[in-house]
Amino acid sequence: MTKNTKWGYLTNRAAVAIMSICVGLTGLQVQAQGTAIYAGKLFDSSSGKLLENRTVHIVDGRVESVQKGFAKRDREILVDLRDFTVLPGLMDMHSHLTYEFGPQAYMESYTWNPADFTLRGVDAARRTLLAGFTTVRNLGDQDNVTVSLRKAIDAGIVEGPRIYTAGKSIATTGGHADPTNGRRWDLMGNPGPVEGVINGPASAREAVRQRYKEGADLIKITATGGVLSVAKSGQNPQFMMDELEAIVATARDYGLTVAVHAHGKEGMIRAIRAGVDSIEHGTYMDDEVINLMRRNNTWFVPTLMAGEWVTEKSAIEGFLPDIVRPKAATIGPLMLGTFSRAYKRGVKIAFGTDTGVTRHGDNAREFVLMVQGGMAPADAIRSATWHAAQLLQVQDELGSISEGKMADIIAVAGNPLEDISELQRVQFVMKGGKIYKEPSQPAADIFVEPGEPG
Repeated sequence: MTKNTKWGYLTNRAAVAIMSICVGLTGLQVQAQGTAIYAGKLFDSSSGKLLENRTVHIVDGRVESVQKGFAKRDREILVDLRDFTVLPGLMDMHSHLTYEFGPQAYMESYTWNPADFTLRGVDAARRTLLAGFTTVRNLGDQDNVTVSLRKAIDAGIVEGPRIYTAGKSIATTGGHADPTNGRRWDLMGNPGPVEGVINGPASAREAVRQRYKEGADLIKITATGGVLSVAKSGQNPQFMMDELEAIVATARDYGLTVAVHAHGKEGMIRAIRAGVDSIEHGTYMDDEVINLMRRNNTWFVPTLMAGEWVTEKSAIEGFLPDIVRPKAATIGPLMLGTFSRAYKRGVKIAFGTDTGVTRHGDNAREFVLMVQGGMAPADAIRSATWHAAQLLQVQDELGSISEGKMADIIAVAGNPLEDISELQRVQFVMKGGKIYKEPSQPAADIFVEPGEPG
């Protein structure tokens, strides 16, 4: 028996390395009876505290138990993360896996096929997973691409996070998610509920039912104008109360939650009163809106990275269309201040980035901005774990490293409660008990052969 001070006890190192190369980690896990993770520090997302010296036992993709001290069972594979901080897999509640904004983004609807967006989504999904985000809500796409991507990931065909998708966002004619905004007259047409554009309660109900038919997990609506759409207003209300009430009531019938893009105050007030689950962006949120959100237990998903990005790009001549640029310059700089006020007033906050506006894989930049806005690092991490699971209504399955939950686990080298930017340098990623990323060491340096003592 030899001793490697960083990774633990090793025997037959060469044999284990050869086995790892030949059959891979999956092969080793099949021969073993579960996995044990030694965590030097473990973030307890239920309390926001760091626990020391814990062993996480994983069987069939789920956490079987978490115990004090280091104690590997016979025939378990050991993942030795004693020098790391171990956390639940991170969850991004506002992403767009099939988009990644750039100067040519406005031409893609004319020049790209659904397959092009699909392939981008495959790449974005893998980058997102390797950045430590094991679950995302995808809030808007075209052609049901993320429904197919979700199925491919679940089947193990491609690598990516667990996806909860809204499919096509629902808008009103000319609204933020009307896909024909900015087109010339003969290309505008008259999109309807199938395309995600409604006018009146009847078509609102039809649009929700269409999303259900297509396999969406939730509903996304654009209750106000937006920044990047080719339309004049970034904040005007764009749904009437009867339309919003029809959407929420129909979504409830089908077991779907409702996420709401909203910048302007009046649009937020209408949506909250209609009973939606979350407000995304929330730029012009004031005390009246905050009080209403608290009374209705409405979640806030801030998307600070998007605000930072549009502010930067609005200063670049020609990067954004002329109709978009003033909206970006006005709305972007306000978002951090809104977040700070909402956090101090006790609004429920779940982590979301609007990635797709920004680069996929850079999602953890949001943590840095949240802390800059006054949020405690532990609360920022809880927003992407414990609270995100509550928003998704999957708290029995995800959001913490707890007995019976899915084994979605990440690790970083430092202490993110002292330096939140550590979450931008994730070293280890496990989703559903399968390892997708490990520290840059040979396999034999990290994994102890099944049956060897810890």
